[in-house]
Amino acid sequence: MTINAAIPAPDQGPLDRAFARANPRVLDRIEQGLILVLWLALVNRVAHSINGYAPLVLISETAVMAFTLIRRPTQNISLRLGDWLLAIAATAAPLMIQPGLDMFPMIAPLGIALVLLGNVVQALAKLSLRRSFGIAPANRGVKSDGLYRFVRHPMYAGYLAVHIGIMILMPSLLNLVLYTIGWWAQILRLRAEEALLSQDPAYQAFMGKVRYRLVPGVF
Repeated sequence: MTINAAIPAPDQGPLDRAFARANPRVLDRIEQGLILVLWLALVNRVAHSINGYAPLVLISETAVMAFTLIRRPTQNISLRLGDWLLAIAATAAPLMIQPGLDMFPMIAPLGIALVLLGNVVQALAKLSLRRSFGIAPANRGVKSDGLYRFVRHPMYAGYLAVHIGIMILMPSLLNLVLYTIGWWAQILRLRAEEALLSQDPAYQAFMGKVRYRLVPGVF
């Protein structure tokens, strides 16, 4: 189900009002360009890293970049400046990860397993979404099959497993800070996304069937 109207921003100030007048399709293209630039910078860091596990970072982030570029445009996208800032922070932080040294080789298999599992989960979720994938909160159609039968945001659940695995494989204070910022923004972004989608009766019905957002029994 697609609603052909943008969700306006509340009248809070000049920046919010200016942002609310933006063309959703133009914002889509700007967002795609930003993700591509950050992904290219990550590829460069991975190419120069001495950590043998560094290429694992690219599996997840390359999927984000690819699906962002091929996604279906929509007019029903949030035009709240705060929503976009959260979406950018949640997406940009993992793309800024620095592939450092493998400091805990004894538990590296656990990190590899989490990265692989998380990538499988998010890949299945992305395949369910197909071209409905996006970064900023938007209604590109309600999905309720596949992994969406178990949690409302299986793709984010996959990201969580991947990010924990990456922290095990290349721990550093910088990476911890980046992931902390990213997941703080991710949770707020998730709530903003549901605030938009819940205006769709189909999504309201979906929320009634699937109780948990991210981790069954927890959140």
